[in-house]
Amino acid sequence: MNETTRLPLLCERFFRRERRSAQAARRFTAEALAGWGLAETARADDVLLCVSELVTNALLHGVPPGRQLRLFLRYDVSALVVEVHDSGGGEPRVTDEADEGGRGLLLVAALADTWGFQERALGKFVWCEFELGTRSPDS
Repeated sequence: MNETTRLPLLCERFFRRERRSAQAARRFTAEALAGWGLAETARADDVLLCVSELVTNALLHGVPPGRQLRLFLRYDVSALVVEVHDSGGGEPRVTDEADEGGRGLLLVAALADTWGFQERALGKFVWCEFELGTRSPDS
């Protein structure tokens, strides 16, 4: 059994509504990617940037004071899915390149293979997916 098979193929962590949570989420994701043997892949930087953007958006627009967000990572045979769950309402949208702020989803749309959002009973989650080829997670 190699090191990758000892790690879960699902990882999640809750982050408080504070500035350092975006950096902590990025670090958590980097550790998961390293554990899964994906840290050196061509997509690793894209994944880390998208996690930063989705978490920052949730912190700014979706996490009320006193609440947390949940970062969920799922790695299967050919793809990595990132989900950021928050308890805020509203529909995430890609803003125009000329807008002063709000370019985070524009980056996610450009870097991820697919992305979207789904409403939940309390809030929503925004997700993105990265195709990684046909490498098996336990090979």
